[in-house]
Amino acid sequence: MLRRMVAIAMAEVLRPGPMTLEQWANIDEGELVDGVLVEEEVPTYLHEIIESWFLYALMTWAKERGGRALGSEHKLGVAARRGRKPDVTVYATRPKIGIKDSLSRVPPFLVVEVISSQARDVRRDRAEKLDDYARFGVRWYWLVDSKARLLEILELGADGRYTIALQASAERVAVPGCEGLTLDLVDLWREIDEAGAEEGEEPSAESAES
Repeated sequence: MLRRMVAIAMAEVLRPGPMTLEQWANIDEGELVDGVLVEEEVPTYLHEIIESWFLYALMTWAKERGGRALGSEHKLGVAARRGRKPDVTVYATRPKIGIKDSLSRVPPFLVVEVISSQARDVRRDRAEKLDDYARFGVRWYWLVDSKARLLEILELGADGRYTIALQASAERVAVPGCEGLTLDLVDLWREIDEAGAEEGEEPSAESAES
């Protein structure tokens, strides 16, 4: 209980008072933590470049296999009073979600979070969301750290905990758990560098706030 109270305190509360998952599903803002609406990470241009790069790669891979990849407005009801919005969500098969539904209670196959440089957001991605996704039953959790130029792929074990299945930086990698999917991380970092060069400066990885 104390840990959850601290988690809420570390995030900006957007609306005081309790809120249900259904109420949260019908508004445009924030995530739901123990019934309280809290502020999301603020996305930057760099964050959006990374998110769109992974969404494109995973959308193509999932579609070819009868699955579906969705962007950062897709809402997951991960617990009775908790709702999250991953940067990218992938279902291995077409989920049984109504076309007009704004909330999914179906655990996806994979989620991706782009890590922010702010301490509260790093904790949110590496601890709070990690726990939420594990309890919800998300098989694969990907973390993208642009500052370290690192992709971490975590796999959910039979004990309900995540372990590191892959850590990769500047290379082409065959992705565990995703047969036929290879990611060219060199291309991702090059795209980031090119975006920074367009502004006449080196891109600041620390600006990748999500």
